[in-house]
Amino acid sequence: MKFNWGTGIVIAFALFMTFILYFVVEVQSNSKYDNDLVVEEYYKHDAHFGEEMQRSQNAQNLVDKPKFTESPDGIVISFPATFVPNKIKGIVSLYRPSNKKLDFETPISISESTLLIPNKSLIGGRWDIIMEWQYNGIAYLSKETIYIH
Repeated sequence: MKFNWGTGIVIAFALFMTFILYFVVEVQSNSKYDNDLVVEEYYKHDAHFGEEMQRSQNAQNLVDKPKFTESPDGIVISFPATFVPNKIKGIVSLYRPSNKKLDFETPISISESTLLIPNKSLIGGRWDIIMEWQYNGIAYLSKETIYIH
């Protein structure tokens, strides 16, 4: 067989395709490279986007907004002092972008104006906090990103 420039191009393409296919198979078969969606039911979640925007706008319209702070004990969510604590109901979702297995939810059930999410549930790094809550029949949605050190 004679080796000319046409044969070289074919061999180069074949090697390149083999290289790419190797990495595709490696990423798909190795659990180290998880490629999960952020939300399991993406389209169902997206269908309620208008409602989510309204709840988020309700939270933005508040004069005193809930505050998210990091303390030595964990993450403290402070509600405005004008709110009656036992009338606040909802759920706080903590989302870890780098590891889906660390995500968890905590119900809002407070007798004071603060909610503590203890450090034992958190590891260092970025946490996205999504708080869906209601007060006096009005739904709110608050989002915050916190970095735990």
